Amino acid sequence: MGNINIIAEISDMKIVDYKNTLALASLIEVLIEKGIIDKHDVALKARELDNSCISELKKSFNKRALKAKRS
Repeated sequence: MGNINIIAEISDMKIVDYKNTLALASLIEVLIEKGIIDKHDVALKARELDNSCISELKKSFNKRALKAKRS
């Protein structure tokens, strides 16, 4: 019975993820259509945030690796 609940929760999470993605995409498109931002701005910011996230993940991984070596 536990596996069924997990599968149902994953399905619910996928639906929420889709709705959130749709809301963000819609908001971005409206802002572009109104001339408030352009696609280039969105692409640059996405790349910047992605690089920042990757950098933070690498730092975290390196810290854990150092702790593991010391143990």
